[in-house]
Amino acid sequence: MRAKDAARLSAIRLILAAIKQREVDERIELDDAAVVAVLEKMIKQRRESIVQFEKGGRADLADAEKADLSVLSAYLPAQMSDADIAQAVDAAIAQSGATGAKDMGKVMGALKSRLAGRADMGKVSALVRARLAG
Repeated sequence: MRAKDAARLSAIRLILAAIKQREVDERIELDDAAVVAVLEKMIKQRRESIVQFEKGGRADLADAEKADLSVLSAYLPAQMSDADIAQAVDAAIAQSGATGAKDMGKVMGALKSRLAGRADMGKVSALVRARLAG
């Protein structure tokens, strides 16, 4: 507020409102993992909105969503490198004994808890699918 950064302030207020809304809806106090899940959901929504606004020729709205996205991303834990993600995927496949695409759910279940907030689960899913297919 003191920095007069209206865009950042707006994004932070959206985050707090989303967290509070979930706490009220579920009548619980969110732990860190649940807060990260709320942030990930908001980031996913922003990415989808950016694509739709760009398709619709609304660069002004896309830019506003990109600004929100950068603020939201700053509150997530540090992202893992591609090499670290690949190593975690390989370990999860070996640990679960997965042999084919039918075992993808087992592998993703194990990875979701380990990588939540630190990796884009869409990329992780694609990597698991590729490793199990090949």
